[in-house]
Amino acid sequence: MAEGGETSGLVLVGRFGAVHGVRGEIRVKSFTADPMAIAGYRGLTDAAGTRNFAFRKARYLKDDMLVAQIQGIDDRDSAGTIVNVDIYVPRANLPPPDEDEFYFTDLIGLAAMLESGERFGTVRAVENFGAGDFLTVETPDGGTALLPFTKRVVPRVDIAGRAITVAPPVEVDGEEEGGLLTPESQQKPSS
Repeated sequence: MAEGGETSGLVLVGRFGAVHGVRGEIRVKSFTADPMAIAGYRGLTDAAGTRNFAFRKARYLKDDMLVAQIQGIDDRDSAGTIVNVDIYVPRANLPPPDEDEFYFTDLIGLAAMLESGERFGTVRAVENFGAGDFLTVETPDGGTALLPFTKRVVPRVDIAGRAITVAPPVEVDGEEEGGLLTPESQQKPSS
């Protein structure tokens, strides 16, 4: 599944990294569930939709990192022009998700509801800081909650109903159980 945000119907699927060698190869961090899937997508572009990209070849480097040759990028200097450029694909070009699966971009804008039915907020982003996925939820009072995106904290996702059910971790002895709730919860008075 793709990660990240959406820009005018475009879904973030990867990012060009460092130049790799002298023949125009470049590293690509793939945000897709199958990292090699990015090489098969059609209509790849930058955020503005002004540059188009097509993979000629791609190979695994490690984990979610590929080394790729991009059409029209034939040397180190031209590869340098796309370093750190985000790679997007039109939402319509993505395969439909399987049952009980969804694209992270589909979560943006969903209502976050407590199990009691009370509104907790609105999902604004899906982030990964290296320790798993987190939902950034804007609360009705204008605050922000950072919730671990786990089955325990987000037991139900209803894309069609435009809502998720959340069970935010509770504080135990001044520490959050399972993750940080809000920036305010980190600011404990010192004793």
